[in-house]
Amino acid sequence: MKTRIISAIIAILIAIPVIYYGGDLFVLICSLLGIIGYYELLKARKEKRDIPFFIKAVGMILFAITIMNTNNRIMFMDYLIPLITFVLIIPIVFYNKDKRYNIEDALAVIGMTLFLGLSFNKFISVRIDNLYYFLYIILVPIITDTFAYFTGVFFGKHKMSPTVSPNKTWEGFAGGLTFGTIISTVYYMLLINEANIIVVLLISLLLSVTGQIGDLVFSSIKRYYGIKDYGNIMPGHGGVLDRLDSVLFVSLAFMFLSRFI
Repeated sequence: MKTRIISAIIAILIAIPVIYYGGDLFVLICSLLGIIGYYELLKARKEKRDIPFFIKAVGMILFAITIMNTNNRIMFMDYLIPLITFVLIIPIVFYNKDKRYNIEDALAVIGMTLFLGLSFNKFISVRIDNLYYFLYIILVPIITDTFAYFTGVFFGKHKMSPTVSPNKTWEGFAGGLTFGTIISTVYYMLLINEANIIVVLLISLLLSVTGQIGDLVFSSIKRYYGIKDYGNIMPGHGGVLDRLDSVLFVSLAFMFLSRFI
């Protein structure tokens, strides 16, 4: 517990000035975190089936292009997504003889490249555009996870998904959803703008649900690959994906929902 608290304090002390000042340093650090997260998924995949080094290298390059394309110089839907799909699926023809890289491998790499790439890209882009919006998409999962934990500890009786995350309960889910929605809505109305409160409540609720689902999805991936944590970049907390699982899902969901606020 002591190690967990100390590493959390250090991470917060580093994150606050980086987030506040933003700029190239923020983009660089988030890009590095994204690359580490991408590597963590590749390493987890290795537990079941390794992927050829060449494919990993190409995937990493395409991923880096995706997350750092914050000015949208390359349109995702028109160019980048088809490029990633073709480049990563075509090699199954050449690796088919020794079966080192098949369609299942290709779809796994394409999926992780697109999902993590788009999520980290939006995470970075929101901060570049507006600090208060960025704090909003961080606040939603933090408040949700915090209250889900404490509500689950004190009132939790009914397990949500015992095989994926044994400690999560429906009571914790409801507590996290309630406080995550209310507190995030109050923050938005006070510090961002006075939008339609019903719309903000609904969006905050959807983001809170998305964050909790994201947590379960990444837990499910860990169970599938038989690993406890994705990495150990933060002692006592695990890897990048262990800490940013909910935030990445919320960032991606915000990309679609922000147009309604």
